[in-house]
Amino acid sequence: MAKIGLFDLEKHFAFYGAYHSNPVNVFIHMLFVWPILFTALVILYFTPPLVDLSLPHSLVLNYGFFFTVIYAGFYVCLDVKAGSLAGLLCFVCWVFGSFLAHHLGFSMAWKVVLAAQLFCWTGQFIGHGVFEKRAPALFDNLVQAFVMAPFFVLLETLHMALNYEPYPGFHARVQAKVDADIKEWKDKKQKKIS
Repeated sequence: MAKIGLFDLEKHFAFYGAYHSNPVNVFIHMLFVWPILFTALVILYFTPPLVDLSLPHSLVLNYGFFFTVIYAGFYVCLDVKAGSLAGLLCFVCWVFGSFLAHHLGFSMAWKVVLAAQLFCWTGQFIGHGVFEKRAPALFDNLVQAFVMAPFFVLLETLHMALNYEPYPGFHARVQAKVDADIKEWKDKKQKKIS
């Protein structure tokens, strides 16, 4: 059943999907979105602790942990099954990102993060410019693009690999909204040209 407002998965997925309809661009995002999240968590390891607890293996309850909880909780609210998997992946990224950051130290970690972020973002902009021929979603809704991107590519992967749908008819309904949005965008683009 579709949810309303902030937790309306169809709305979020259709918005993001309208900017990612080209299969090559979708594939590029599948390769690069999770590494962007992972490396962001690596650099967030160096933020101060929000709660001073002694945890094993260099884990710190800092902003990286805070954002991990927010992302994981939001994904579970959107869809319990896929959201739980996405939440688990977020926590795995946080744990391994923390371990890597601790091992590298700040002076090396920021260089690795910068290189990875530049590489991944460049790939995504090429995907949009060359294949999608549409500006990234982040230009129209920065927060939604950053929050939904990891979940979007996970849902795409689950759908492609396992034909997963959060509920029956989900992908057909989303595709209809995506098609309508793309048509509206192309019509506006054509009017500007004429």
